[in-house]
Amino acid sequence: MCPPPTAVIFDLDGTLVQTREASWKVFEPIGRRHRLGIDAAEDFYQLFAGNFFRSLREACTGPEQADAVTADFLAALDAHYEPTMVPGLIDVVKAMVPFSRLAVLSSNTTTVLRRVLRRNRLEYCFAHVFGGDVEPDKTAGIRRFLADAAVGSGRMCQAYYDEPAAGADDEPVAVADPRTVVLITDTVGDVDAAVAAGIRAVGVAWGMHTEEQLLAAGAEFVAIWPQELLAHLYGRAEPDCSCPVPTAAPPSQPTVAERQAEAAGRRRERRLRTNARAVAVPAVGAVADVSSAVDPLLLRAITATTRTGPTSSEHPEPRRGRPAREDHLLATAIAGTMR
Repeated sequence: MCPPPTAVIFDLDGTLVQTREASWKVFEPIGRRHRLGIDAAEDFYQLFAGNFFRSLREACTGPEQADAVTADFLAALDAHYEPTMVPGLIDVVKAMVPFSRLAVLSSNTTTVLRRVLRRNRLEYCFAHVFGGDVEPDKTAGIRRFLADAAVGSGRMCQAYYDEPAAGADDEPVAVADPRTVVLITDTVGDVDAAVAAGIRAVGVAWGMHTEEQLLAAGAEFVAIWPQELLAHLYGRAEPDCSCPVPTAAPPSQPTVAERQAEAAGRRRERRLRTNARAVAVPAVGAVADVSSAVDPLLLRAITATTRTGPTSSEHPEPRRGRPAREDHLLATAIAGTMR
């Protein structure tokens, strides 16, 4: 078993929501109007075997028709597409939140994603959402997700994002180990995209494609029930994990605690260097310049505190064993840091 994932990317249609009938209902009049020859639901479902929008364009007679069909379909999704959540997945998503950063990667529009997630009160459980109008290529979308340093920030079903703990490293760290990033999907095309991007893929059996098809495409596991996702992803990892994605990380990656300690040490060193510069005793040649800029009363008061024995404000006695010149240097340096 692979390590528990630090990031989980969900497909929307057929994975989080029940989409077969809902999406076909939206597409059917568009296909008929443009005479695409996609007259049965099963023919429409075949478009999801690869990248949906690429398959849709290939079903058209040319670029002009492809642009028109794509625009019509996206507009119809925005206006009419209202799928329902797969039973049990709301609970599964919320159970993942404390352990993994969650994202949605979909061919659908951002408007639809917002509507579906808000209606089910999941909008603040996801840190990133890539709709088809933002990134139509899912492999590119996965790579954008991995390349963004802010991938280190998640959400605990609250509007605000996670903030680094006190003493944490100044710079967020992007996910480096592909074994800790999982795409959950119902289509062969998405599994292909995950494999091409170098991350893991887990299938679900309640969407467009069968368990056999998803496993043949490269999914490491196919869930029959939503709760199986939790059992598979967060079960105890074996020391010798048989993960389908080989690790690309160096053998000894620093832990979060080690990164935080290293960052705290660097900040401590910077403070010490800054303080050392601030209290450094000036060179002999610079004493006249510094002392001329210091309040004489302050300088005399500090000089008096550096001496022992009876003193007078007019003729203070130098400390035994130390020339008055050294007292003057010390007092001038201290007074300089108090300006």
